[in-house]
Amino acid sequence: MASPSPRLLIVDDQADIIEALRLLLKHDGYAIDAAQSPADALAQLGAREYDGALVDLNYSRDTTSGSEGLDLVQQMVGVDATLPVIVMTAWASIDTAVAAMRRGAHDYIEKPWDNGRLLSIVRNAVELARALRRNQRLEGENQVLRRATGLFVAQSPAMRPVLQLIERVGPSDANVLITGEHGTGKELVATLLHRASARAARAFIAVNLGGLAEGVFESEMFGHVKGAFTDARTDRAGRFEIADGGTLFLDEIANVSLGQQARLLRVLQTGEFERVGSSRVRKADVRVLSATNAEVTTEVREGRFREDLLFRINTIEIHLPPLRDRREDIAPLAHAYLERHGSRYRKSARTLEPAAMQALLDHPWPGNVRELSHVVERAVLLATGDAIRAADLALKPAAAGLTRLEDLPLEDVERILIRKALDKSGGNVSKTAKALGLSRSALYRRLEYYHIETAAE
Repeated sequence: MASPSPRLLIVDDQADIIEALRLLLKHDGYAIDAAQSPADALAQLGAREYDGALVDLNYSRDTTSGSEGLDLVQQMVGVDATLPVIVMTAWASIDTAVAAMRRGAHDYIEKPWDNGRLLSIVRNAVELARALRRNQRLEGENQVLRRATGLFVAQSPAMRPVLQLIERVGPSDANVLITGEHGTGKELVATLLHRASARAARAFIAVNLGGLAEGVFESEMFGHVKGAFTDARTDRAGRFEIADGGTLFLDEIANVSLGQQARLLRVLQTGEFERVGSSRVRKADVRVLSATNAEVTTEVREGRFREDLLFRINTIEIHLPPLRDRREDIAPLAHAYLERHGSRYRKSARTLEPAAMQALLDHPWPGNVRELSHVVERAVLLATGDAIRAADLALKPAAAGLTRLEDLPLEDVERILIRKALDKSGGNVSKTAKALGLSRSALYRRLEYYHIETAAE
C-alpha cells in the first residue's frame, strides 16, 4: 500500500503567503492545511498528525520580536515532539533563529524564500519525521517501556551490559560511540544518555552525517555568514553552535568523507570553529555522541576512517545487539508497540493471539526493533477483531518459521554456530574451540568481534 501524501501545516497570518506556499508545496506532492493564528494552529495539531509545519514567527499582536512565534514553536513541539517545525520570518536575525531551534524548531528559512532551498528543507524534515515515528525516538515515548535509565525494554541478558553502561556513563560528559545494526535503537540510547546527564535541560541536536553532501557539510555543522556563497543571504548558526551547552548526536559517522572527518576532528579537539566565510573563532561546549552500523576498526584499517577521530569519539563504546540475539525482549516490545499503535490509530486490537506471538518469536528480524514496530503497526491497521492474528502480521512464510542457514549472511551463520557450540559445551571456551576446530585465541577473537560473552572458566 502506497504511503499517503505527506501533510504539512502552514501557520501565517497573511493569506497570500499561505496561498503561495500551498501552490509551491502542492506541486511537490504535499497535502496542505493552513492556520492564521497560534490558537488555530494548536487546535489543528491536536486534531491530527502532521509530517511537518512551516510557522511564521510574527503575528498581529507582536510583529517584529518573534516572541509569539517562539512560544508557538515550543507549544507545538510540546504537543508532538517528533514534529519538525520550520520557522519563517521576514525579520531574519541569527539570535531569533537560534532561539527558535533551541525551543525545538527543526530549521528556519527567511522571507522571501528561495523555492529550491525551501523544498529541500521541507523534504528532509518530512523524511526525518516519518523515520522518527517508525523507529528509535518513539521507542522512548511509550510509558510501557520502562527500565533502568529510561523508557527502554531491556530484559534480555544480551542487554544487561548496555543498561550498565548507560547507568554508569550517562551522568558523565564522556564522548560515546554507539554501534549496532540498522534499527537496533542507537538514537534512543543517545537520547537516554542525554537525559541522564547534567545537560538534560539543554538542547539535544541530532544530525545524520551520512545525509550531508560535501558542499553543505561545513555550513550545516559550523554555520555561515551572509555572502559566504551564492545562497547565503543571511547569517546561519551551525549544529555545533545550536547544541552549545547540550548534546550533539552524530549519526552514521562512518559514512562521512575523510575531508569531513578532518573538519570534525579539529572541533572535537579544541571546541573551536569558524562559520563559513568568517575568520572569527567561536567555541562550543558540547557532549558528542556518535553512532554507526559499520565495523569502525575495519574502516580504520582500510584507510576509510581516521584513527585519531575514532579515539576522540569512542571514549566509551556501547554496542547494541541485534534483536535476534535478545529474543526475551520480543514479547514485551511487541506488546508495547501494540499498545502505542492501537492508541494512535484508535483501534480495538490490544492483544496477540498465541500463534501471532509465536510467529514474532520465530522471525529472524533482519530490520531489528524498527522492523518489529513496523510489523505491529501494520497488523494493528489490518486486524479486523480485538486480537492480532498471525495472518495480520503479514510476515513472509520463510521468515515466519525457522530461517535456513544458507539464507543468512556468512557472519550471522558463524555467530549462530559459535553460540550453539558454546551452549552445547556449557560455556566452556576450550571445549567450544575444539568442537569448532579453532584455536582458543582464534575463538576469543571471534567472541570479541561478535560481542559474545561467556562464563568465566
